[in-house]
Order: sequence, then structure tokens, then C-alpha cells
Amino acid sequence: MRLVLVLGDQLSSGLSALLKADKAADVVVMAEVADEAAYVPHHPKKIAFTFAAMRKFAEKLRAEGWTVCYTKFDDPENTGSITGELIRRAAEHDAAGVVYTEPGEWRVIEALGDMPVKTHSLPDTRFIATHQDFDDWAEGRKQLRMEYFYRDMRRKTGLLMDGDKPEGGKWNYDHDNRKPAPDQVDFGGPMQFTPDEAVAEVLELVGDRFAENFGDLEPFWFATDTGQARQHLAHWLKGGLPKFGDFQDAMLNDNRFLYHAIIGLYINAGLLDPLEVCQKAEEAYRDGDAPLNAVEGFIRQIIGWREYVRGIYFREGPEYVTRNALGHDRKLPAVYWGAETKMNCMAKSVGQTKVEAYAHHIQRLMVTGNFALLAGIDPAQVHEWYLAVYADAYEWVEAPNVIGMSQFADDGIIASKPYISSGNYIHKMSDYCGSCAYRVQDKTGKDACPFNLLYWHFLDRHRNRFAGNPRMGNMYRVWDRMDEDRKATVLEEAADFLNRMEQGEPV
Repeated sequence: MRLVLVLGDQLSSGLSALLKADKAADVVVMAEVADEAAYVPHHPKKIAFTFAAMRKFAEKLRAEGWTVCYTKFDDPENTGSITGELIRRAAEHDAAGVVYTEPGEWRVIEALGDMPVKTHSLPDTRFIATHQDFDDWAEGRKQLRMEYFYRDMRRKTGLLMDGDKPEGGKWNYDHDNRKPAPDQVDFGGPMQFTPDEAVAEVLELVGDRFAENFGDLEPFWFATDTGQARQHLAHWLKGGLPKFGDFQDAMLNDNRFLYHAIIGLYINAGLLDPLEVCQKAEEAYRDGDAPLNAVEGFIRQIIGWREYVRGIYFREGPEYVTRNALGHDRKLPAVYWGAETKMNCMAKSVGQTKVEAYAHHIQRLMVTGNFALLAGIDPAQVHEWYLAVYADAYEWVEAPNVIGMSQFADDGIIASKPYISSGNYIHKMSDYCGSCAYRVQDKTGKDACPFNLLYWHFLDRHRNRFAGNPRMGNMYRVWDRMDEDRKATVLEEAADFLNRMEQGEPV
């Protein structure tokens, strides 16, 4: 007999390791271990979601006839690591070896590859593109731009295709998906589930063991099994998808979810199949229940961006997370852990993250990510923060989004230019600025929006690298036309802001 390892983000009946195993002879091993729960200070909601979903999946496997050896976090025999549990269970069952589906983080891959027990790794077939598919696509290309990869994924899946042409005549409707925040939102947000007995037991454990971690454990409303996740998806397809495209970049003080799907955590943990989710969205379009711009934008996030960043992560290798092309070395400021700040957009984005273990892509990219990039924060610290605080974060998906897209630390593998903006973008896409202590209209002075000051400070200090970038030339021309005294004031005030931030003062 063999052991069949199932990790906490592999909670899928169609997992390759399960499909290759013998239900009558092999033993499934699952374990809640300290090495996984604490290698970064995960949000308590993420830990609770993972443990609860794992326990329910284990029971589902048992009901299907599998023998499951499950180790709870507080089991006195728990060795604290995946490899330790496999070694213990192998001795217990005199197992011939371990079969597992490839993990989504290099550190786990390397640990499993260095075991004293014979192991056999299988590809993760839950993705559309294999590693070889991505490498074949990338080979010989000077730039690995997601848009062209996405088109291949559309052709491969047949999603939103009209023969060999894209539905509607265009591949991408992103220009229709950038409307500013609406006056009101007529969707009540994600479906919320009352914790059952199994979830309540996990909440007690997590509340006891991880009380010091950043983030609110309760109220806890996540789905924790495939049935609930599918209910949530159906709820969103009906109420959220129709306007998702229009307002996917918008942000509001008093609405944390707008029309967003909040399904990343369910897909990434294995509770929902990504292709099935996309097919359901396409069905809504074909039935006339959602417009093309909304459905295309949603599908692009899954078969385009999600598949693309996984390809980048595995192609670039374990050292990708250490990249720091811009040489940024400031420490992550306390505002990211909920410290007092006068910047309303940061307070709202971090505050929402603390409560929900969730913020949508523009809050991550253009508020918390934009600020970190402009302020010159060490990208490794930024990466670890995102990995810690979001329920949908696993390194294969989080690292390329942060190291590459958000912080430009990979020197342009993913992004053709840094994603930076002054306060004007946040003002356009949200109602944050109206209730901020700073004035977004002020470019200098004691009330000037920090994004306005830091934007020009970033461009100035990185001029040698970016002045020749064709997408940034206009920014430098604007800077060069400024009066010399004004430029000096901007740089002086930005430096003063950064100094106060480094000294730990509220900013």
C-alpha cells in the first residue's frame, strides 16, 4: 500500500493523486501542521477556513470509502510538519511510498523531494495549462504578456469563442470595465454561512492558538465545502456578475465587496473547479443574464491571469520571491498591520483586510501595493504581508502578483511598466478621498496627498531606469516642465514623509 498526500489547497475529488490511488488499499494522509499554519503569520480566518475545509473534505473521502489518516493541529502526536506526518504514517502502515499532487509552493516541493520515504509526484491537472504548455508558449518571446497567453487559453477551452474568433469580435473588453464607484450598489455581497459544529470546533482552536495574528477571526462566514461554495457561486452569478465588469475597479468607504465574486479562496483551495466556474459564467452570458464585458472580464481573471501567473511562478523558480530589481529596502511600515494613519484609502484597505481577509485587486494593486512601491518598501516584506493576510493567498498565485505586477521587483517580466499612480487615480475610482485628512487636490504642503508627493519622488529616483520606457515618457516630460523650485519642494516634502514613516510616526 501507499500513502496518498492531500494538502490543504488540494481539496478536490478530481485530484490527480486520488485518481491514481487504489481506494481499497491506499491510505490518504491529511494533517494540520505548524509548519504550514505559521511559516508566515496567516490571518486567523484563513487558518480557520483551511482547517475546516480540510476536515470536511476528509469526512467526504471517508464517506466515499477511503481510509483517511487525519492529524488535527492539537493532536499530541502531531509532528508539526507535512514530512514528519508522512514519515510517521509510513512507519505506522508499513507503506511502500507516498504519491502526491505537485504542491503550489517551492518550499513544499523541495521538502517532499528530500524525504527518506520513496515519493512520486503527479502534475496538478486542475489547471488548464501544464508547465510544458506555458514554457512552449513563452519560448522565444521577448515579452511574456498575459494578453496573448490568454487568447491561447480561450482557444484551448472554447470559452467565449465564435468558431475560431472571439465572441463579439474582440478578445478583451477591459476598456468597458473601468467605471468609477457607483452611487449605490444593488447587490448584497457574498453568501454568508453560519458556522456549523465542525467549523465552530475549528474556530475555538484557532482563537486559542492564533489569537496574536493580525486579523479578526469572527464573524466567520466562509463556505467550507464544495456544496456551500457552489451555492455561493450561484448567488453571485445571479446578483453580482451582471455589473461586475462595469465596477470591478471601483472602491467605496461603506461597501467592501461591491459586485466582486469572492471565489478566489474557494478555487485556490480546490472547492471549486476553475473551468466549471468559467463555464457557468459563460452560460449566464449565453442565456442573456449577464453582459459580455462582465463575463469576459471575469473569465480573463481565471483562465488568463490565474493560469499566467502560475506559469511565471514555476518558470522563474524558487528564487523569484527574492527579486528586488529596484533595490527597495525600507521596512514594511506599521500601517500595514493596522497602525494609525491619516490616509483614508490605506486605513480602509488595511482595515477591510483585517476584518475580512479579503480586499479586491485594485485595493491590493493601486492602494496598498502602489503605496509600498512608491515608498520603496522591501518587496520581500511586501510579499510576505500579502501571503499572510489574504484567505486566497498561496505563493504560486500571490508571489507573481506582488513581486512582478505590484512591486516591479522582477524587472518587467510581468509588467511593462511599474503600476504607480498619484492620488488622482484613487480619487477617480473611489469615494475615499472625500473623507481623508489629506487633500488629493494638494500637490505640496502639509495637507498634500502622500501619493502625489511619492509619485514624483519615485520617478525622480528611478529616472535612469524608466525615462526611456515608452509608456512613461509623458510622465517624465510633465516632471521636466515643472518649475525647479516646485520640484525641489516636492522632493523635500516626500523625503520628510518617508523619514517620518521610518521613524514610526503616524502618517
